[in-house]
Amino acid sequence: MPTLAEAPPPLAPPEPARPPRRRGRFTPYWLLLPGILWLIVFFALPLVYQASTSVQTGSLEQGYKVTWHFATYWHALADYWPQFVRSVLYAAAATVLCLLLGYPLAYLIAFRAGRWRNLIMILVIAPFFTSFLIRTLAWKTILADNGPVVHALNTLHVLDVTGWLGWTAGDRVLATPLAVVCGLTYNFLPFMILPLYSSLERIDVRLHEAAGDLYARPWTTFRKVTFPLSMPGVVSGTLLTFIPAAGDYVNAELLGSTDTRMIGNVIQTQFLRVLDYPTAAALSFILMAAILAMVTIYIRRAGTEDLV
Repeated sequence: MPTLAEAPPPLAPPEPARPPRRRGRFTPYWLLLPGILWLIVFFALPLVYQASTSVQTGSLEQGYKVTWHFATYWHALADYWPQFVRSVLYAAAATVLCLLLGYPLAYLIAFRAGRWRNLIMILVIAPFFTSFLIRTLAWKTILADNGPVVHALNTLHVLDVTGWLGWTAGDRVLATPLAVVCGLTYNFLPFMILPLYSSLERIDVRLHEAAGDLYARPWTTFRKVTFPLSMPGVVSGTLLTFIPAAGDYVNAELLGSTDTRMIGNVIQTQFLRVLDYPTAAALSFILMAAILAMVTIYIRRAGTEDLV
């Protein structure tokens, strides 16, 4: 019988074609490079320098040396913990007031302003057209002892209540915690209104109509629909208000007294007057760590990552 020819070996599968090299795939990284360099030069390097300063010992005349003296942190916290607590309380009070004042205004701009929306928005950001220092100094005139504001508060016996709470002293408002909180609230109110407006504007008004079709009352619609959908703006606004308010020193310096000094005033004094650079740097890092911890807990409890 004739023998069958051996079958040829199977052919190897062809190699997959290489995708053509795309030109400009590194373009996004080149566009990010200036911003990264900016953060490194003006944020990361100063942060590293301050970290090294906080563990140094010495004096301005003899010079400072890195000796890894971490006890500076403990001494700074033990000596100035009242100012830390006071800063958190003042910043929290100002944040709550900004939320109570800013949410209705942001709601009005988003849903009821109509053709007046642009004008109201200009009025909201109008304080940014002047210096932060000038805006704060204006409150010294507004809250003057013989001014109409203090006279009206005395007539309404409001100062009696705030004095019982420890926020004012006698018949005056200046050089009291109330004056500092008022200054913080005024200066940081736009930082609350703008994120709230941005979040409320993105809510579909048909959701309100659907809630009305389901016989929901206006308060129920706000509680079940509007406010939950505006939570990204609430979280963003409270963070943008609380963080700078906790480290502020201008309002406490111009509107307060020695009894209302915040931790920002202590850091400024240590840096510019006492010239105790390690203590000032340690206080700065303690403040940064405390705010970072509070912000992390707050964001997790808020339950939203869609920040505006």
